[in-house]
Amino acid sequence: MPPLRRYLPILDWGRTYDKTAFSNDLIAAVIVTIMLIPQSLAYALLAGLPPEAGIYASIVPILLYAVFGTSRALAVGPVAVVSLLTASAVGQVADAGTAGYAMAALTLAFLSGGFLLLLGVLRLGFLANFLSHPVIAGFITASGILIATSQVKHILGVEAQGHTLVELLISLVEHVQNASLPTMLIGLSVTGFLFWVRSGLKPMLQRLGVKPGLASVLTKAGPVAAVVASTLITWGFDLAQSGVKIVGEVPQSLPPLTLPDFSPDLLSALLLPAILLSVIGFVESVSVAQTLAAKKRQRIDPNQELIGLGAANIGAAFTGGYPVTGGFARSVVNFDAGAQTPAAGAFTAVGLAIAAVALTPLVYFLPKATLAGTIVVAVLSLVDFSILRKTWGYSKSDFAAVAVTILLTLGLGVEVGVASGVAISVLLHLYKTSRPHIAEVGLVPATQHFRNINRHAVATDPSVLTLRMDESLYFVNAQFLENLILSRVTEGCAIRDVVLMFSAVNEVDYSALECLEALNARLRDMKVGLHLSEVKGPVMDRLRRTHFIQDLNGEVFLSQYDAWTRLHREPPPNKAAE
Repeated sequence: MPPLRRYLPILDWGRTYDKTAFSNDLIAAVIVTIMLIPQSLAYALLAGLPPEAGIYASIVPILLYAVFGTSRALAVGPVAVVSLLTASAVGQVADAGTAGYAMAALTLAFLSGGFLLLLGVLRLGFLANFLSHPVIAGFITASGILIATSQVKHILGVEAQGHTLVELLISLVEHVQNASLPTMLIGLSVTGFLFWVRSGLKPMLQRLGVKPGLASVLTKAGPVAAVVASTLITWGFDLAQSGVKIVGEVPQSLPPLTLPDFSPDLLSALLLPAILLSVIGFVESVSVAQTLAAKKRQRIDPNQELIGLGAANIGAAFTGGYPVTGGFARSVVNFDAGAQTPAAGAFTAVGLAIAAVALTPLVYFLPKATLAGTIVVAVLSLVDFSILRKTWGYSKSDFAAVAVTILLTLGLGVEVGVASGVAISVLLHLYKTSRPHIAEVGLVPATQHFRNINRHAVATDPSVLTLRMDESLYFVNAQFLENLILSRVTEGCAIRDVVLMFSAVNEVDYSALECLEALNARLRDMKVGLHLSEVKGPVMDRLRRTHFIQDLNGEVFLSQYDAWTRLHREPPPNKAAE
């Protein structure tokens, strides 16, 4: 692919854009726009920002992603987890509701976008792989609980504060006696209605004869119905005078041009949160994009996705928004609605721009309890405790990682949860590779294949120790291999040759090379030969550039069977004779 098209995917899919794609994208955009209006307002509330910030963060970022992104269905904008992380990070440097708070959110978006762009240009998308799926699942589950709990105060109409589950629960208990009955009625009714919409509305409509496609659209519009009904009730009965908190006046305008705060103190305070937020956002986004792309046998470029998301966040920073990423729910809706290209996102941005200019007066009497109910229903779908059961049955170390991530996120806050998740993922990787699987192998009778002596009935030679290394050799695990061999080759034992079967070794770093050289010298002193077999070409090329092969106290065999034939004290099993 030419460089310009690689960095501007719009030049690729734009060449074949036709009327059919336009029609499908436009229909998808209408459906997603209807869904995004209440959702964007709600997520801005979650982030501690004015409701219009959610709309602004859903316009220019979507347009920029349409130009630079590679996913045909990913819908970019505010999402629950990123909104929570924004509130947590910005809340440490400014008070909610102040100009400094909004400015810090812009700066956080700028830093996040810059970091993502840097990773994309350097093609470092693989770094996100260090955050394991179990840890991500644990963090999202804990975040969903925290988000839902943080919205209970809006549903009850009370003042409650806290960044951890314990703090939130204590604060809610202390203030519950001040709950507003009208607010509770609205909040609980909306929440219950939205839960029913998710599971019961579509089947009911189909039983009434509504076509599945229309029933699906009406189901997706459920939050809009809740917004309209609760707004009309609050306006009609003047519930704002009875203590129901409303959205109030929302500026009737397109996204303004804004400038982040580049003061060194603020940049340094937000740098680490921006990096953590970027990693979480990218992993969530690219997972959704890959899943949807696979359904249509398409592919995405993770490194270009970094550039697309980076551009989207920088766009948010200069247009009154806050950090964004690809959202699961809206992307699935976009995909199911028939979106064929990123142009569907551009059309969605146009729809949201129209809403920002013409429809914002209509949400003046929208209760905050309604938005809170919208958030609760959306995020509880992210909570998945089954990951604990699954990891417990499959891998105790992964279970420990999930459990620790959940507990730390709930107990110490989202930033500690994210940081611990990254640390745990890396530590687990290092731990597992520091104790690699090393199998002692023998010859399967009547074949030239070698298998683990503990799993198969194989032929062995007490004078030849053959070990198959099932991991690349590097500084973390090289000492483990050396210690294992030296523990087997003790004084007076029958072993006269050690063969390292390198069929699974893709890399030998310099630290591992030094361990091999030391092992070679020790075995030479013990009059034990050290041999290699089935060494891959690239590994052998690097070893030949050192003195290790010249000084090797043994031979390098093309195959393990050649090594057996050469070193075995008795003739090898004769397949033909059998």
